[in-house]
Amino acid sequence: MTAHTSARIGVQLMTVRREVDEIGLPAVLRRLSEIGLPNIEVSQVPLTSENLDSFAHGRDKLGLSYAALSGTMEAGGGANPSLPSDYDHLVTAARRLGCERIRIGMLPFSALRDEQALLSFCRDADEMARRLADDGIRLSYHNHHIEFARLGDREVLETIRTEAPNLWLEVDVYWVQRGGHDPVRTLERFAGSVDLVHLKDFRVSLPPAEAFEVLADGDRSAVQEHFAQPVQFAEVGQGTLDWAAIVRAGIDAGAAHLLIEQDATYGRDPFESLTMSRERLVELGFAEMF
Repeated sequence: MTAHTSARIGVQLMTVRREVDEIGLPAVLRRLSEIGLPNIEVSQVPLTSENLDSFAHGRDKLGLSYAALSGTMEAGGGANPSLPSDYDHLVTAARRLGCERIRIGMLPFSALRDEQALLSFCRDADEMARRLADDGIRLSYHNHHIEFARLGDREVLETIRTEAPNLWLEVDVYWVQRGGHDPVRTLERFAGSVDLVHLKDFRVSLPPAEAFEVLADGDRSAVQEHFAQPVQFAEVGQGTLDWAAIVRAGIDAGAAHLLIEQDATYGRDPFESLTMSRERLVELGFAEMF
């Protein structure tokens, strides 16, 4: 099923960002290696000298590889370094780790103000993509659900794809579903522009037990609140998405890396959640991609 592809499945480090703070980056990298997720996209973990040493040690001693680093187009940065302000640092870090990709996790909220603001972001991102390409690095844009809103005559993501032609896409299938689109059809729609894919499931949850306890006393507020927002992030195979079709569509769309990510695990150990996602993808026949 997968012999024809060089695409790899990996993990988004953001999933275990709290564990990095609690047990340290070296221990997290070791755990990811042990559970069979050695291909890592780095996000929301500072690219300090100490952390870069840990990443390099993981590559040299544990056989880890790095699918992509993360940056932002905002000058002030944030959880990830700023491409405009920290360009040289990001490129140096990527080269040290043998990483050929950088991804933008989100556009500045101000870019959604109006169509001209969005076009300005597209011009800046396209210029950055061309600059990085000259340095041998691909730049991708990661979507959430908001990019499926219409601004002017087009959806935001369509505008980004069209007006920033040198910028690749990192399609997050959970957010595609939450934005009202089908993940497989969306991957097909953007085929040829897709370089990275995020894999996390879309789960519709029932109200918690506490909501039913107060409901029994005639208080409907907790059930109604949950009813308005029942969607959760989920382990691959624990939600509603068609994973065999999604992974094949990602490969066919041109993705080099398909990365397991889970923004929240609702009390479950995130390493357990990642293991569950990996095991489901292995069951579906994608073991050779790890």
